[in-house]
Amino acid sequence: MTDSPRTGPLDALTDIPGLRVGHARLAGERALSGTTVVLTEPGGATAAVDVRGGGPGTRETDALDPRNLVQRVEALVLTGGSAFGLEAAAGVMAWLEEAGRGVRVGPDPTQVVPVVPAAALFDLGRGGDWRARPDAALGRRAAEAAAAAGPGTPVAMGNVGAGTGAVAGGLKGGIGTASLVLPSGVTVAALAAVNAAGSVADPRTGVLYGRLHSGERVAYPDAGRHEAARRTLAAAREESARRFAASVRPPLNTTLAVVATDAALTRAQAQKLAGTAHDGLARAVHPVHLLTDGDTVFALATGARPLAAEEGLPEGVDYALGAVNEILAAGAEVLTRAVVKGVLAAESIDGPGGVFPSYRDLYEL
Repeated sequence: MTDSPRTGPLDALTDIPGLRVGHARLAGERALSGTTVVLTEPGGATAAVDVRGGGPGTRETDALDPRNLVQRVEALVLTGGSAFGLEAAAGVMAWLEEAGRGVRVGPDPTQVVPVVPAAALFDLGRGGDWRARPDAALGRRAAEAAAAAGPGTPVAMGNVGAGTGAVAGGLKGGIGTASLVLPSGVTVAALAAVNAAGSVADPRTGVLYGRLHSGERVAYPDAGRHEAARRTLAAAREESARRFAASVRPPLNTTLAVVATDAALTRAQAQKLAGTAHDGLARAVHPVHLLTDGDTVFALATGARPLAAEEGLPEGVDYALGAVNEILAAGAEVLTRAVVKGVLAAESIDGPGGVFPSYRDLYEL
């Protein structure tokens, strides 16, 4: 027990006991896309969603409305391929059905309907092949990878899964993840597929926006290095304009995220967690939630840690108000750090679909 939050053992979504992450990437020289699956323990977790972007591509998000029937979900899918890539969720759904996991709709244990919420980001053509996009088979592979991962397995970051073809403001984006353990012992964690129309770096200094909110001392790049990085990025954008991916006008994106906790949250509280986590995205990407983004944040609460009721709360408030507020604040913080880590883990791409330099290569980190 500490007096302030600390980073989890893995600094990853899998610091939440019971959550597993699996990635799958499309094969092929002109393919640059993939799928990421977050898998819960059998029985599922309380789930919610908050969509802020103007161009979302989603599936089964209405099922997460607190007013609706389904109480828990067994998996979430983040995928490339825009709306086409939502087909990946069908593969995850089939895998869960075969395992007998889902909403029971009949007396036979095999009579289940898995509810698999999914969201897609736009990466069409970034590998050079417009039709290279995730499908049900790829979704199954990602689910199998998640299931094969042992408890507390580190999460691969960068150009993997849904982050394979991700781009953020011209820079190569990718998968990032982070976690915090609160003084109460509750863990809050996030995973992000960073694919934004806005920028993740301050154009005046080159510093990642998310680092400005970290509370740590920020090391500013040398002015000469920053100017060279700006020229390289501008040249990459011009070259990409002559290649396949740049045929999309205007450029389309979408950052996807999952924020999770082991606390016992209600569905309404989980939805609030998804909403406040968008604050963390806004700290790391400028501008955010545009019409050409479909920014979507899912929330998961496994319920392993009950929150004790507090005394002296207003009449009708029967939950741990302060504890929930700490979780909400931590959700925004871990999402900011997940975005930063995703950008730092990304690797440069120079292919038929475009030139997408990594932040690390531009600044020689």
